[in-house]
Parts: sequence; structure tokens; C-alpha cells
Amino acid sequence: MNIFISCVKQKVDHKTQAQYLYKSDLFSKQLRYAQQLATKDDHIYILSAKYGVLELTDTISPYELTLNNMSKIERKQWAAKCYRQLKRKNIDFKDKAIFLTGNSYHEYLSQLFTDKVFPLGNLPFGMRLQKLKEWLNE
Repeated sequence: MNIFISCVKQKVDHKTQAQYLYKSDLFSKQLRYAQQLATKDDHIYILSAKYGVLELTDTISPYELTLNNMSKIERKQWAAKCYRQLKRKNIDFKDKAIFLTGNSYHEYLSQLFTDKVFPLGNLPFGMRLQKLKEWLNE
């Protein structure tokens, strides 16, 4: 199983592992929930507007970019970049994919997977955060 979480605007101001770069309540809850869902054979990836598909331990620098401000063509190009990255990681697109992301981050990328779920649907930011709090018993 592959679990995808999305990047957020708030970041630390120095180069670090991807899992530590993003510093919002939403991101930390996405990550914690993904970690609860994952077994030892599953993979958690961060979808970054700048870098594409990130492993939690990839070292990256802060940036200012979001898919929410990109055109449809730019989002499709980003999804194509992510596809190439996933192919290099030998992802099986028939494996289950869980997207804990906003619509901009899964609208095209999720089409690659045959078995996919969107536990947060297309909920707005505040409702996604509330749903994650419920699932994490907070």
C-alpha cells in the first residue's frame, strides 16, 4: 500500500528531511494518521509542489510553491513528473493507494492507480483537519 500526504505552506527555514520541513497542524496530523495506517511493508510519500514525490527522509530545502495556484496544464505536468518518479521507485499502480491530500494534489495523479481511496474526499482545509483530529482521537 502507498499512502500519500500533501505538502503545506508553513515550513522551517532550513534544509532538512521532508518529514521535518513542513510544520503545520494539518501536515503533522496527516503524517501521524498515515503512520497509523501503514504496516511495515507500506510506503508513505509526501507530494510536494516543487519536488514531486518525496520519501520522508529525503533532504530538501524550503520553497514557496503550491499546486493550488497552478493552471490545469501545470498540474498535469506535475502529475507526469510524479508518475516518472514513482516508476523509478518501482511502484505497482495496482497496489492500493490512499490519498490524504487536497484535490489539487490527487486530481491527476490518482488516475494512475486502480485501487485508490480518498478518506478525506475533497473536504476544505478546516474540515480535513477536523476529520483527522477525530481519527486521531484528539
